[in-house]
Amino acid sequence: MYKAIVIGTSYGGLEALKTLLPKLGSGFPLPVIVVLHIGEHNNETFLTYMDSICTLSVKEAESHEKINPGYVYFAPPNYHLLIESDFTFSLTTDHKHNFSRPSIDILFESAAWVYTHRLIGVVLTGANSDGAQGLKMIKDFGGMSIVQDPNSALSPAMPRAALKIAKPEYQLNLEDIAVKLIEFAFKRK
Repeated sequence: MYKAIVIGTSYGGLEALKTLLPKLGSGFPLPVIVVLHIGEHNNETFLTYMDSICTLSVKEAESHEKINPGYVYFAPPNYHLLIESDFTFSLTTDHKHNFSRPSIDILFESAAWVYTHRLIGVVLTGANSDGAQGLKMIKDFGGMSIVQDPNSALSPAMPRAALKIAKPEYQLNLEDIAVKLIEFAFKRK
């Protein structure tokens, strides 16, 4: 049984997340942890909006916070978000990775170590290759890997890099990603 979902996105990610996250209805049993490249800009307005359109609670992840189902957690601007072995978050201001802080790869890799085969990784639209190596690691650890079809992405570079490097199990449109996440969230392994 899967225990968590990690999602990474960059350019075009705001629109993609507004399409995807509300489809994960009430009772969705897994925490969803998101890195969205927004630079150093405050994401409070976006989080408030997302919380108003989602049935899951949407919030910014906090250091030492326990990860719980029923929540969508976003990495704070200008911090790397990591998952610790006790299923809590930690935040760092280490150097940028792939020109990004927060980095999708850093979240995905730390989550792969903790959740191993019980993790679902998703790479959405974006303008660089961040997330590709992390998604490969999720797959290498036995987790499930999903990439948005580059033809449906506002910026196809990130999905293309993930397809090339991670060779994911699924390449899907946004609407189909939501369906697949629901299917796997309620599936018993």
